[in-house]
Amino acid sequence: MQTPIPYFSLSPFPSLSKKPNNKNKPFLCSFSSVSAHSPSIPTPTSNPSLSNFLIKTLAISEPQAVSISNRFSSRKSLEKPHSVVQFLKQLGFSDAHIRSSVQSRPEILFSDVDKTLKPKLQFFLDLGLTGPDLGNFISIHSHVLLDSLERTLIPCVDIIKNTLVNDKNNQDLIRVLQKTYRGWVFSKPVSRLKCNIAFLESCGIVGPQLSDLLKRHPRLFFISETALKDLVLRVLDMGFSADSRMLVHAVDTVSSISGETFSRKIEMLRSFGFSEEECMDMFRRAPRLLTISEDKLKFKIDFFLNDFKLNRCALVSWPTCLTYSIEKRIIPRYRVLQVIMSKGLLQKEPSFKHVLILSEEKFLGKFISRFPDDAVDLLEIYKGNLLDS
Repeated sequence: MQTPIPYFSLSPFPSLSKKPNNKNKPFLCSFSSVSAHSPSIPTPTSNPSLSNFLIKTLAISEPQAVSISNRFSSRKSLEKPHSVVQFLKQLGFSDAHIRSSVQSRPEILFSDVDKTLKPKLQFFLDLGLTGPDLGNFISIHSHVLLDSLERTLIPCVDIIKNTLVNDKNNQDLIRVLQKTYRGWVFSKPVSRLKCNIAFLESCGIVGPQLSDLLKRHPRLFFISETALKDLVLRVLDMGFSADSRMLVHAVDTVSSISGETFSRKIEMLRSFGFSEEECMDMFRRAPRLLTISEDKLKFKIDFFLNDFKLNRCALVSWPTCLTYSIEKRIIPRYRVLQVIMSKGLLQKEPSFKHVLILSEEKFLGKFISRFPDDAVDLLEIYKGNLLDS
């Protein structure tokens, strides 16, 4: 427990830095009491009409309304603010969407609806963002209404669309745009996006892998090229090969967790008796292993080592099993396999690895539908109903 740090005045006049003693000073006490309960004086504004508009129309707080209106002291006419708000409401924006957009970028209120707002919002409408989705997107990324349509928005979206693979109806594109934090995509130069894509492709991250990385971590595509190269170099130093299919997953993982979290999870693996080299070998075989929460990872390792009696060497060579869902895949299939073997429905017990890697459809066909007399009970066990009742 740390000792509380004593208070030392930094004032060059120590006597003035002490708290005044008002015990025997009724005049001072009386004055402070009156001032504490006196009504607040409205903050003066150089543009009261705009301030009142923001308060009454958009329910923006008075201090913020005054602050915004003071930035536009010369804009006395409210014609544009009225037309902007009306136009956004016609598109399905809620009051909260409009308020958030204006609070973030008050310049929007003085945009030309026909020349500036309509073309940009139509661009996003054509991509598939409509109604509340469009309102929510703009309220978070309101600065896109101030960006150049031709120089920024269209080129950036075109590059993202060309990078995504098999994107039906722009669904992945919309997710990428929505996933970026407060306009990260459009706040960075288009040239940076091009350079980072070219660099990742030079590392062998191409096609579906590049597309998946963009969908999961769009931020990576807009950090500085130096930062991205440092990240990839760090991953290569961990023993990944530049031509390994696991490289993209390692980049994904290392970029999404802190160095402290990475080290802590490696230490947690070591607590089960794995050597440091075995831990890194597991990470190289299944990079996403370290994105699992510590509690879930502990539970899974304990299950495989103690309940299923899998030896540590087997777990090191097949760490992918730890990435499967414990509730929806591992335990339900383990239960079904136990019942099948206890009833003698199979002469030879299949490897649990084979049981786990099967798709849902193939598992149901091979280990449940295959036994019509027991299929109903097996399905109930698979769903957990019989065992939980």
